[in-house]
Amino acid sequence: MTTGGPTGDGSAGGSSAGDRSAGDPPAGERSGRPSGGSPAGASDGPATAPGPAADAETGAAAGAGVEKVAAPDDLSAYDGDPSPPRCLVTGATGYIGGRLVPELLAAGHPVRCLARSPEKLRDLPWSGEVEQVKGDVLDADSVRAAMRDIDVAYYLVHALGTGSRFEETDRRAARVFAEQAQAAGVRRIVYLGGLTPSDVPRERLSPHLRSRAEVGQILLDSAVPTTVLRAAVIIGSGSASFEMLRYLTERLPVMVTPSWVRTRIQPIGVRDVLRYLVGSARMPQDVNRAFDIGGPDVITYRDMMVGYADIAGLRKRLIVPVPVLTPRLSSHWVGLITPVPHSIARPLTESLRYEVVCAEHDIARYVPDLPGRPLAFRAALRLALQRVGDAQVTTRWSSASPPGAPSDPLPTDPDWAGGSLYADRRELVVDASPAALWRVIEGIGGENGWYSFPLAWAVRGWLDRFVGGVGLRRGRRDAQRLRVGDSLDFWRVEEIDPGRLLRLRAEMRLPGLAWLEMSVDDDGQGRTRYRQRALFHPRGLLGHAYWWSVSPFHAIVFGGMARNIARAAGVTAGVTASGESVGEVPTGTAGRPPSAPR
Repeated sequence: MTTGGPTGDGSAGGSSAGDRSAGDPPAGERSGRPSGGSPAGASDGPATAPGPAADAETGAAAGAGVEKVAAPDDLSAYDGDPSPPRCLVTGATGYIGGRLVPELLAAGHPVRCLARSPEKLRDLPWSGEVEQVKGDVLDADSVRAAMRDIDVAYYLVHALGTGSRFEETDRRAARVFAEQAQAAGVRRIVYLGGLTPSDVPRERLSPHLRSRAEVGQILLDSAVPTTVLRAAVIIGSGSASFEMLRYLTERLPVMVTPSWVRTRIQPIGVRDVLRYLVGSARMPQDVNRAFDIGGPDVITYRDMMVGYADIAGLRKRLIVPVPVLTPRLSSHWVGLITPVPHSIARPLTESLRYEVVCAEHDIARYVPDLPGRPLAFRAALRLALQRVGDAQVTTRWSSASPPGAPSDPLPTDPDWAGGSLYADRRELVVDASPAALWRVIEGIGGENGWYSFPLAWAVRGWLDRFVGGVGLRRGRRDAQRLRVGDSLDFWRVEEIDPGRLLRLRAEMRLPGLAWLEMSVDDDGQGRTRYRQRALFHPRGLLGHAYWWSVSPFHAIVFGGMARNIARAAGVTAGVTASGESVGEVPTGTAGRPPSAPR
């Protein structure tokens, strides 16, 4: 399942068309909205497309002609038919599909998922709430079975990254889907595609854009009423286009860039895309057409990189466009700098030579705009970076946003998505009671020290003070008890669950954000388990260099710390501590924040 980025968002997935899901659609053409003022926040971008009032925070998915305002992030507000249409979602193991399913469920829709590998859905929080069907969109029999009793079928798959014949694969899959939808009496097909310039003949488009346009036309030409939503860059953590933007900006303080960084783009937040997708389920039967969807800002790719650096707290980036980097050469450049696979980066960069600006905003007739929506670029970017932009939010993985929030990475997202988050993880079975282990954890720091290599901790404290940091001299407020907000040497207590969890946020000078987490658990066999994680979110290239320069010492510092804490707990309990260390587990560029201990 792959999806385009700035021109079709790439979300990693299966290896056949039946298991590919469409994410950020390909970039194409957009020339602005026909009328109306720009929504709040539009001034965040260098240019603003004219258009009607924008939607609310995350907007309610509204039905045709229904102008109902719901609470932010509530996509479930509908009037009219009390029994929402039954929906089939293809590409549920991908970027957009994996986020669409919970929104459809919240709107009250019964949902069936067609996946080539249903086991990929097993660990998703909504897995038990949907019907799962094994199949492939290239297999007419499996599609026919999946279409039975379906009202609305979402086509969110394409064959990007599967080889030179992907256009033929896309063509065959779309025809199978349309034919089986007609045979099953499906009332509507909804497809997320990409914008294509109206002034560029189809044969001159990049293969990626050409295929996306052809798929949309095949579905529109079918006997089933079809909604084609055409978008450019989708701003959401995990989409290929956004991850490409993230990595290029974070890793390169000085960039010699291809000329396409001057290309105008009209990005859209993933929350708005989901609202339009959900709302499309209730369009009138006589609607059979494509709609351009985009946010209020028309900006260049350079503006996007500058905006990202600003919001992410990075130093101002120096960007120097040069004409000699062709799309093909620039795809290799992107592949070198970012972990986005070349098979996805190449079609994205080849499509970036086209402007992607909305020619109309007719979607608002059927999914009405709400105050403050669609989100401006910077607002959408802040939401996408919410996990790592605020220290208080970043470390509270369970509360940074509701589980399954549209902008959060999901287990089905590509493993290079989500930015960089490094982790050193240790686990030990301790021959002591949970209470004895907790006493040691809560007593850490200050006069009690950090249970490993005292000289290393002292040197780190001296270095921190040398560069203007707080150093190790702050000690602790109470020798035995901690509470949220307490300073603890060069850490601060960010969260404490007595007897279970202690999470510390680093306040030493670092090129990034860091946390140290210690927890107590029962392994289910009556044994006490100690878990320890050191997390680091690097800021810029210096942050990555910092992590890799100190990582060779983690076995001594963090490994010794885990062993000595376990040993101290055993001594406190009058027994000998024992156990094996899990060792260092860097999440690296995968960037998925490990979930908090349960």
